[in-house]
Parts: sequence; structure tokens; C-alpha cells
Amino acid sequence: MAVVRVSTDLPLSAERACALARRPALFAFVVKPVFRVTGLPRDRDFEASAAPGDELSARLWWFGAIPAWRHHLRIVTLEPRELFTNERGGLLRSWNHRLTFEPRGDAACRYTDEVTLDAGPATPLVWLFAHGLFRWRQARWRALARVIA
Repeated sequence: MAVVRVSTDLPLSAERACALARRPALFAFVVKPVFRVTGLPRDRDFEASAAPGDELSARLWWFGAIPAWRHHLRIVTLEPRELFTNERGGLLRSWNHRLTFEPRGDAACRYTDEVTLDAGPATPLVWLFAHGLFRWRQARWRALARVIA
């Protein structure tokens, strides 16, 4: 098991940012172009309709063209400022992902991606990849948040 934790500040309220994080379209945006995501219901509003125990499955494609793996996600916790999922697929035995949004005033928050992962012997490589992916995701988040704010 390994843990990756990366944080950034966003110019959005914690509640607004967390609500956005529950939308499949936002996930597809923040991982682009590293991954293209197919099979997620892009119009589903998880803030209104998801519940702990709900499961989703999506196909990931490296750089939009190379088939990667089928990724499975189960929602564990949905709170106004937190989203926690159990995920698996590909090399991943487990990927327990917590997204937290800590208020920093009325119109800003501290966003943290934290994942505990297990990929067997490949765990060190997956840890390194996850660290880079979270930095990329958060840069995309910041760019989007500036437009929204």
C-alpha cells in the first residue's frame, strides 16, 4: 500500500467545488488528455442523484486512442465537502480516493486529492504515476475554477 496526497487552492467555495467534483464531465475534463473516458453518464448529477454504494464503470484510453483498462468506482461517502470512492481496474488492486474541500473564506477552498493504492509489485510505479496525474488534475481544476469564478 502507498499513499499519494496533493493539495491546491481553488477560487471557489468548498461546497461549489465539491458539487462540481461529483459530475462525470468534470472528471473527464481534469484527466484529459492523459485519459479519455468513455461509458460514464456525462449528464448525471451526482450531487442530486448519487448515493453511497452506487457503482460506475468506465473505459479509459491513454491519450484518447490507446485502450487502457475498464475502471470501476464505488461511492463510499458523499458529504458537502468530501467525496470518497473505492476504485479498481488495470494494475490496481485498490485505489481508495478521497477528495476534500476545506473552506478558505467565502469564495475559496483548499482541494486535496488523497489516494491509498495497491498495485502489487507495480505499486511504486503506480504511486509515481498517481502523483503526476494529481498534479495534472489540479492544474486543470485551477484553470477551470478561474473561468467559473
